[in-house]
Amino acid sequence: MRASAHHTTFHAPLWKGPKANAMVLTLSKRAGRSLLVLLLVTVAAVSLLSLAPGSAAQVILGENSTPQAVAELNAKLGLDQPLWRQYIDWLGSALQGNLGTSPLTGQDVTQAILDRLPVTLELAILGLLIALAVAIVLAVVAAATAGSSTDRGISAVTSVFLAIPAFIAGPVLIYFLALKLGWFPVSGWSRIEDGLGDNLRSAFLPALAIAFVEIATFQRLLRTDLVSTLREDYVSAARAKGMSRTYVMFRHALRPSSFSLITLAGISLGRLIGGTVVVEILFGLPGLGQLVSSSITLRDVITVQGIVVFVALVYVVVNMIVDFSYGFLDPRVRKAVRA
Repeated sequence: MRASAHHTTFHAPLWKGPKANAMVLTLSKRAGRSLLVLLLVTVAAVSLLSLAPGSAAQVILGENSTPQAVAELNAKLGLDQPLWRQYIDWLGSALQGNLGTSPLTGQDVTQAILDRLPVTLELAILGLLIALAVAIVLAVVAAATAGSSTDRGISAVTSVFLAIPAFIAGPVLIYFLALKLGWFPVSGWSRIEDGLGDNLRSAFLPALAIAFVEIATFQRLLRTDLVSTLREDYVSAARAKGMSRTYVMFRHALRPSSFSLITLAGISLGRLIGGTVVVEILFGLPGLGQLVSSSITLRDVITVQGIVVFVALVYVVVNMIVDFSYGFLDPRVRKAVRA
């Protein structure tokens, strides 16, 4: 009987039991919070139409529009219905991938977003990769020389990065690297299909412009975690065995110090996708930022509404993926599933 009991306990499925149930409960709560955020964003986006001065139809048609034209557009867009009814109708269409049609251009909003998305997505991902690459190098060097003049110098540099928003970094990069040195084009976009080299040359400067603040944030977080990890007993034991500092840093310290960085990187990706407006305008790039800018100028409220909801959806989805993956990457999260 003891052997049988022992055998049953040893082979108990890993996905069952109180710990697994607690893990599922925690992830469900996080997913619920994310969906609540998305719901509130969609309510706010739909409410944009009712918050417009006068009426949304009048904003779209302009001040010289006739009452009859305003009434017809209101009826066409369903804006003559109560707000709760407008939201239900809009939500039903949005769940089917339909974010409406621009009354000014006649273009499907979902298709317009998908046409511009590759540019914005490439900028955000490239900016994130640049930020991670530079930040990891700086953090490793700073942690290895903690308290030295090198560490303080890197801290000063990242402080400068924090003070350089994209609308300042963009013109500076254009002046020095595009106009003075001629290494990169001043503006315009080259698609990947037309050649990877030309595509990266057109994408690098705007991606670098949005990466400065992220470099500083990533570097400071990783440097702090690395310094803490390097003080752990197992790291001291590895050093006592005669392992080189470089081996200890990359083999024993970097990975367990990177979990917070992974989380922050995922959150930053969602933020970068929604934060490329300035650089896309500065560099003349055909992405979501330029689309929302032109839509605001044309007072195309329907398109602006669709972009806001889409960016919010991307941000929430990215954060949910990070939440779910973090529990598998870091064992400490699985041990604290009820936190």
